[in-house]
Amino acid sequence: MPGRSLSVDPKLSASDLDSFAEARRLLDAWSLPGAESAQLAVFDKLGVEIVAGEGARVRDRAGRWYWDLYGGHAVSLIGHCHPLWAAVVAEQARRLEFYSNLTPHPLRAAACQAIVDLAPSNLTNVFLTNSGAEANETALKLARHHTGRTEVVAYEGAFHGRTAATLAVTWNEKYRNYAEPGFGHTRFLPFGTVPGRNGTAPLDTTVAAVIIEPIQSLNGMTTATPAFLRDLRRACDDAGALLILDEVQTAWGRLGTPFAANYYDVRADLLTGAKSAAGGFPVGVTLVDGAIASKVKTGDQGSTFGAGPLACAAILATHHIVRSEGLMANARAVEDRVRQRIERDLGWPIRGHGCLLGVVCPMPTRMLLPRLREAGFMAGGSDDPHVMRIMPPLNLPIAAVDQLADALGSAA
Repeated sequence: MPGRSLSVDPKLSASDLDSFAEARRLLDAWSLPGAESAQLAVFDKLGVEIVAGEGARVRDRAGRWYWDLYGGHAVSLIGHCHPLWAAVVAEQARRLEFYSNLTPHPLRAAACQAIVDLAPSNLTNVFLTNSGAEANETALKLARHHTGRTEVVAYEGAFHGRTAATLAVTWNEKYRNYAEPGFGHTRFLPFGTVPGRNGTAPLDTTVAAVIIEPIQSLNGMTTATPAFLRDLRRACDDAGALLILDEVQTAWGRLGTPFAANYYDVRADLLTGAKSAAGGFPVGVTLVDGAIASKVKTGDQGSTFGAGPLACAAILATHHIVRSEGLMANARAVEDRVRQRIERDLGWPIRGHGCLLGVVCPMPTRMLLPRLREAGFMAGGSDDPHVMRIMPPLNLPIAAVDQLADALGSAA
């Protein structure tokens, strides 16, 4: 597949062109193969070195292309190296790379307004950070401060981040125990259980919030039902607790709607997002109900790098591309084709929605995923050893799903 390059602005000076040439030279020099001994050894890395991407595909150092069904942990939303996104970020880098939140900036205002315009109507304010964990930390902190309560209810199978406060509401002990005792008290319930039902204690006046992922991606794409989320909303209202939707993976059109809150028609008091929010640029988003936002005071929150000009330019470019290229509709079309070719034709059950899907495989994914890489597909496993995760860019061609179905049929 040929590479894509940005057209050069004829108004660029000779020195600008020299800078571009020098940048390419330096990137090539820095991109030589090398030992990774300086990195803290916390990642179990694949034997594939990805060095380039285009659209819904990525390329390794050897020049081989793969359909990117993993999306780099569900980050790639608009496809890799989208020329408009790259041009917007590069242009903003030439204008102003960073300045603090103490001074107004038009892109910060525009990015926050664009997010609010996309969100359910009660979520009127935005706080920008750098990651999903920070977004969830902000939501938990706001919930405790707003209610004056300390306890949080979370769900078995949940993953909300790796910081101290978010590990306290993350279920899997292999993540949570590293940071025990965590921050605040958390009560875990089986996923799909409304507090007060099936022998569980109801919410009471100690509970500040319930935090939940509408789709537990890492837990094998365990998927909430609309009835469960509606009843959970009602239980929160009855107890005066807040409902936090962790949409770090479900937001920005990935389900075929702007947010899972739209998909399920459920009202959140606080909604968090990250991953795909800026097309690959690190951004965390906490959307806040107007009643909560009205009680927030100067100094209650802070972030050095959150809402920097480059991040905000990336947010605006990403959201423009999702809307202008009809990517949410394509996410729905991808799901329809996956259900037809893999669920109905192959008989492999599918969980999730849109471009956030789990395939229940007849063999462990540790056996299947290497075979798929050999066939030209990057996909992901999960904490469920039989669930393969499909989280591609929303511009994945439908033909790639057909090729995947054929590869799965051959690999099984």
